[in-house]
Amino acid sequence: MAVNRVPLLAGNWKMNLDHLQAIAFVQKLAWTLKDASHDVESAEVAVFPPFTDLRSVQTLIAADKLPIAFGAQDVSMHDSGAYTGEISGAFLSQLDCTYVIIGHSERRTLHGEDDSVVAAKTAAAVKHGLVPVICVGETAEDLEKHGPSAVPVAQLRVALDGLGAAADIVVAYEPVWAIGSGQAATPDQAEQVAAALRSVIRELLGEDAAARTRILYGGSVKSSNIAGFMREPNVDGALVGGASLDVNEFASIVRFQKHVGV
Repeated sequence: MAVNRVPLLAGNWKMNLDHLQAIAFVQKLAWTLKDASHDVESAEVAVFPPFTDLRSVQTLIAADKLPIAFGAQDVSMHDSGAYTGEISGAFLSQLDCTYVIIGHSERRTLHGEDDSVVAAKTAAAVKHGLVPVICVGETAEDLEKHGPSAVPVAQLRVALDGLGAAADIVVAYEPVWAIGSGQAATPDQAEQVAAALRSVIRELLGEDAAARTRILYGGSVKSSNIAGFMREPNVDGALVGGASLDVNEFASIVRFQKHVGV
């Protein structure tokens, strides 16, 4: 089935930029892309600010009608209640968030989130009309012990359990050994895992879901290596960490089609 999946270039700011810095950043990003005549139909750009920035980002994007999507970096599995410090998907929906990152390796490692928690958060996101960006990936030890794709595939199977075929999701393959290391996976490695992940989506959610779901690569992505990833048939974009905090670098990543001739 031939489906045109619009590439998604997503910037995960992590715990960086306060709400005033976020406003300045989004304005500059929009101006930079406009000045470069970026075709918004050819590649979608999204930013993932800290929770405290979301209202400011929402207001700016809505007021200036900027062609930039935004999402949150996490979501609670609960709708409401005595869960100090957690953020409900209902709240994010009211802020017009499109996306939410779920299961990032830092959440799994630093906050002890296992596959069952990721699955519950994925279900909560879908329930509230958010598109979950489901992160999967293996450590260097996992890679040596189980080989490529085994751990990401197992993680995705759990995350998709119970979702209907109509669920709108994004999957991000982020090898833990590449995140922040400066050493990205090769395009071939990313493609091999992305193809395996698409097979899981096809098996569990059906052919239509497999054809439309965007699979991103993340892990030391920069403007100098994005072209190789985007040439692969099953890689539909990138989840960018550190490089997304540099406006010019992130804009260059977003504009991969222009400056690399893909």
